[in-house]
Amino acid sequence: MIAKWIKVRIKPDQRQRFLDAIEVDALGSEQDEPGCARFNVLQDIEDDNVYYFYEVYKDEAAVEAHRAAPHYAVWKAVADTLDGPAERIETRSVFPADQSYWISG
Repeated sequence: MIAKWIKVRIKPDQRQRFLDAIEVDALGSEQDEPGCARFNVLQDIEDDNVYYFYEVYKDEAAVEAHRAAPHYAVWKAVADTLDGPAERIETRSVFPADQSYWISG
């Protein structure tokens, strides 16, 4: 299991373009990618221009499938909405156990 924290700062005047595109990517990831267990978009409480993505993938193949998906292209097309480079942290899931992400309710 690969979990990613991505931190981005956006240009304030580009907020709606950013939000529209990241919504397409996040929803498409969870709905259309069997290897994506989670894609949350969070806004910083203290700085409205800072957002975090929390993404959970089954494995590296799922990450590559995500990057090849049409909804990812929507997100990449608005990369100019960012104010500087994204910060990335990659982790492994400890708890909950990997299999709990894939149990359907």
